[in-house]
Formats: sequence, structure tokens, C-alpha cells
Amino acid sequence: MTHLLDQAQIASILSTYGYWAIFVVVALESAGLPLPGETLLVGAAIIARLSGTTAIENVVVAAAAGAIVGDNIGYWLGREFGVKLLERYGHYMGLGAEKLRLGQYLFYRWGGAIVFFGRFFALLRILAASLAGANHLPLGRFFIYNATGGVVWACVFGYGAYFLTAGFERIKAPIAAALACGLAIGLFMMWRYYKRHEARLMRDADAMLSQRR
Repeated sequence: MTHLLDQAQIASILSTYGYWAIFVVVALESAGLPLPGETLLVGAAIIARLSGTTAIENVVVAAAAGAIVGDNIGYWLGREFGVKLLERYGHYMGLGAEKLRLGQYLFYRWGGAIVFFGRFFALLRILAASLAGANHLPLGRFFIYNATGGVVWACVFGYGAYFLTAGFERIKAPIAAALACGLAIGLFMMWRYYKRHEARLMRDADAMLSQRR
């Protein structure tokens, strides 16, 4: 879906709806819908540089605000409905009661980093907030990492596209591939760590959850 918008379409959207289009699309993507928020941000930044009809500062602010608001909606949806869905259907994906407790523990320990860095990966950008809510990441910690991640993401991709213009599109794909490779390696290392220390992690998870009840 992210490749369905070209510069002409983005220019048309911006001329019709203004900065609200960036805010709404990014917010809906962050809340869990597979929409081209990042593509719209990059395209709007390039248009701001080439045409001067839009202000890059407003583009970045709209994207950052949309990311923060959308993630908070996703967090609430995950908190309200995600737990029930995981408890009811999680066993179909191998997520029994023990795995769900472990997931809550892992998000309690490292959920802030997942929320922050997840903003830079397409799939995690859609799912991270809902997973944080479903796994009961404390709201205060979620908001700090969510807001910081949203602002950094909007600045990196907004100002990056603005100052590098077409060159940013050429380096964006290799950067995304390198980040995806790093994520895959990180997930593999986490999986190996989990398999080696599964029993201890489960004990820590049970201890943490019993203290929070």
C-alpha cells in the first residue's frame, strides 16, 4: 500500500486537505491501519523543498502529532481488547497462558525500546502500540517512549527527505534493508536468549505479575 502514492497524488492530497492529511493518515497508521503514513511524510517533505508551497516545520509537526495521537489510540485499543483476544485465540498461535505472562514481563522490561524503535519499521509501526497496550506496558513509560519515537521519526524522515530530496528516496531502501536485517538478527538473538533462560524468565514474570496484582 505504501507504494500506491506518487508525488502528484501526494501534492493533490496536500492541496486539498493540507497538513491535516498528514496528521490523519499517520495517526490511523499508528493506530493499526496499514496506511502509507511514512510515504506521505516523505513526499510532503520533498514537495516542501521543491515547491515551497508547504512549510517543512508544519509537515514534521503534523507527522509527529499524528504518530503520538495514533499510537495512544492503538495503545488503548490493545489495552481494552487485545488482552481478551490474546486470551481467547492466542493458543491457536502457540500463545498459552504462560507465554502471555512472559510477554507482559518482556514488555514491562523492554517495551519502551520496542515502542521507540518500532516507529522505524513498517510492521512494528502498525502493531507496537497495540502490543504495548495488550501487554500492559505502564502508560507513563509508553507515553514517554511513544512521544520521543514519534518526534525523532518525523524529524529524521521529514528533514532527511527535505534536505536530500530525491537522494533520500535512493538511500531510503538500503537503510530500511539494513534496519530490517538488524531487526532480524536482534530477534534471533532474543529468541536464543529466551530458549536458554526460559525457566528463569518465567519465574521473573510470575514474580513481577504477582507484585503488580
